[in-house]
Amino acid sequence: MQPTLGRGLRSRARLSGVRTLVVIRHAKAEQSGPSDVERQLTDRGVVDATEAGQWLANRGVEPDQALVSSAVRAQQTWEAVNEGGGWDLEGTVEDALYEAGTESALDLVRETDEAIRTLVVVGHNPTMASLATLLDDGEGDDEAGNELALDFPTSALVVFEYDGDWADLDEASASVVAYHVGRG
Repeated sequence: MQPTLGRGLRSRARLSGVRTLVVIRHAKAEQSGPSDVERQLTDRGVVDATEAGQWLANRGVEPDQALVSSAVRAQQTWEAVNEGGGWDLEGTVEDALYEAGTESALDLVRETDEAIRTLVVVGHNPTMASLATLLDDGEGDDEAGNELALDFPTSALVVFEYDGDWADLDEASASVVAYHVGRG
């Protein structure tokens, strides 16, 4: 039986011990800025990230924590996703996510407090795509897994279910339940 992502995801996670991880690539950003870390989202990027937040909320995803790269475009992505979802959750800015490789990003997730049931990570490619691919156990939604394998453009997000402690999250240990690209 394939997992499905529906309105009851959050309540199922709270009752069963299953955790939800959402990996998001920042939305469309300007081509240049005073520095790379200062590049801002384009108008389209703001609209797309807002739509991604609405999509998550419509599926019952409500984050308890968000780890966000220190790059302006990632922080603006989280702000728009947060607004689109109708949440009021301040992101935790992680300087390490800006230049993190896959293992470093995974280490940040592993450090998450066990009380957190739903975690969002907002960062950059190629790391976010690589992290999502690394975590996929191949047991989840086939269509979403196939889409993830093909592309991870700006405003892409993948939702995982994981049954275990954050500290034990590892390669091929989480099931893809949904994949979406925010396009407002």
